[in-house]
Amino acid sequence: MKVTLQNLTKKFPGRGRKSREEVIAVNDFNLEIPDGKLIGLLGPSGCGKSTALNLLCGLLKPTNGRIFFGDDDVTDLEPEKREVGMVFQNYALYPHLTVMQNILFPLQNLKGADRLSKEEMQKRAFDVARLVQIDGLMDRRPGELSGGQQQRVAIARALVKMPRILLMDEPLSNLDARLRLQTREEIRRIQKETKITTVFVTHDQEEAMSISDEIVVMKDGVIQQAGKPQEVYDDPKNLFVARFLGNPPINLFQGTVKSGRLYLADAPVLDTSGIPDQEVTVGIRPEGFSLSKDGHFVCGLDRVEVMGRDVSVIFRHSASREPAARAIISAESQTDLTSSEVRFDLKPGKVFLFHNETEERIG
Repeated sequence: MKVTLQNLTKKFPGRGRKSREEVIAVNDFNLEIPDGKLIGLLGPSGCGKSTALNLLCGLLKPTNGRIFFGDDDVTDLEPEKREVGMVFQNYALYPHLTVMQNILFPLQNLKGADRLSKEEMQKRAFDVARLVQIDGLMDRRPGELSGGQQQRVAIARALVKMPRILLMDEPLSNLDARLRLQTREEIRRIQKETKITTVFVTHDQEEAMSISDEIVVMKDGVIQQAGKPQEVYDDPKNLFVARFLGNPPINLFQGTVKSGRLYLADAPVLDTSGIPDQEVTVGIRPEGFSLSKDGHFVCGLDRVEVMGRDVSVIFRHSASREPAARAIISAESQTDLTSSEVRFDLKPGKVFLFHNETEERIG
């Protein structure tokens, strides 16, 4: 099911004592979600991603704009009539009911022509339980399950209605690191098997990039950039996107473009032909450094962290916006890292230039 959001806006009334100004949680949101794809809504707390999800499922009504499921305008449709499945951060399971009863609950509330027989309901419940691999836990109650198992029950309960759209609001944030990894892989597997159009809300960029067909990066209710995860990472439109995506985060420097060259602290480090002379903010991905005995980018070496496959080089530079910057290099690199100085060449595809005032990408 294709989902289309047109000029979607949600405003909340101001509640401050000194200011009654409206809060715009989602601002002129335009997005088309292709049929059968998993889309990650990504951004920091307060960026409007959960509000957008609640508008999709009907828990909130938009101030302006329209929502379409396929060709159907569902903007004014009640939540129970939208045929969406919702998975919450806190699982929202009924503690006194068994896994089977939790999964069956949405089907038992169907009325009229949608009502299923007891046999049909049980078959559907076991089908989705097998899909999420909890069919051996049907007689247990939520308190007898691990966090990951509870989240699978919540997913099964959302899927049992055979929804047109599946919505997930930070479904992994209550799990420990290893369980988060396992569960996000399961979510991706389930989505690929069911081919249900899915919207996945998270503030974890690694989580979103690893399982999404496309990501939508948000800030202050506005879409900053949308596209395939790797493309957005490799080609950020502005400084916010560049900083938000990446772990370790991007390194920032104050630089100068002069006569077709980029200078960091008076040292020419990169060709920048075609970019007018100006002061710029320079972003360099940690993997954008190559150790070189004759490198033009000369830095003070702080320390080296060996991480198995990779080596993390922590260094200082007078143009850096932070006390220390980080380069990720291969553990097979042969350059001496015991001196007080380290030299790099820069990989052009990993260096981004941003306007100092607008923070928009210029190179």
